[in-house]
Amino acid sequence: MSTENLLEIKNLKKHFPIKSNKFFSTKKEYVQAVSDVSFSIKKGETYGLVGESGCGKSTLARIIMGLIRADGGEVNFEGKDFLNYKGRELQQKRQNMQMVFQKPFESLNPKMTVGEIIRSPFDIHRIHDKITRQKRVRELLELVGLSQNYINRYPHEFSGGQRQRIGIARALALNPKLVICDEAVSALDVSIQSQILNLLDDLQKEFRLTYLFISHDLSVVKHVSDKIGVMYLGQLVETGEAETIYSNPTHPYTQALLSAIPIPDPYYNKKQFELSGELPSPVNPPSGCRLSTRCPYVMSVCKEKEPKLSEVKNKQLVACYLYSDKIAR
Repeated sequence: MSTENLLEIKNLKKHFPIKSNKFFSTKKEYVQAVSDVSFSIKKGETYGLVGESGCGKSTLARIIMGLIRADGGEVNFEGKDFLNYKGRELQQKRQNMQMVFQKPFESLNPKMTVGEIIRSPFDIHRIHDKITRQKRVRELLELVGLSQNYINRYPHEFSGGQRQRIGIARALALNPKLVICDEAVSALDVSIQSQILNLLDDLQKEFRLTYLFISHDLSVVKHVSDKIGVMYLGQLVETGEAETIYSNPTHPYTQALLSAIPIPDPYYNKKQFELSGELPSPVNPPSGCRLSTRCPYVMSVCKEKEPKLSEVKNKQLVACYLYSDKIAR
């Protein structure tokens, strides 16, 4: 694995304007989807991004891909800010980034054959001649474990796992350096999940791919990630090496997520760590620490000032005042 960063996110922000519920109100309200998020991914590494639904993971992925414009911050890919590209230049640079979506059936055009779907990146970017494109489509089908005989079939003729393999083949068509997996296995059965995860692992080793693996399931992320970032209500609250996060979860939110992972042993008496209350609205998040309304360890400073990510130990960063005396100086 390289020591050089392929992707570096700096202070990324995205707020979506919404209509106010108040009839006479002229004040604009915003959904704070992503608020000042920073992290980096090295070449050949898998970075797992986890958090509850609605915490901003998918918005972050779409900003990185250039599908949504950010309100602020940087997306440095190979040392250059990806947010500065537009139009044809953006399309060309995006060849190095591809995405595998959550719902394989919805991400595949039902009116196109499998061959047409996988060939579409070549058609869009005008790469290869007709014969070479067809050859590459057949090669990609075999690469993801599907028969070449499927080339003229339609998405509805396949199972969920097979459709996701088709999506992966399409993502690999242009030989990308970064693949963003946005809940890529969450819609699949458990047995199929393991097959897709093993496929992604094999492809990473063969092509030296770099993954941003997004999921709400920590038990899945645990097996595929080198590093992990934990998001809560649009912010990154903890990040570090995967083994460190799982063996020593520091932030109360991370502890709660890990506590929720089921143990396949009916006789194991697992102590549950639970948060109280409901997830606050991203339109009007709590002042100070955004977990302050649910955290059992909340202090007065938590409600007054927003904690920043700071190193506790072994490159493990946490945004929590409970560990202010342990922060590396």
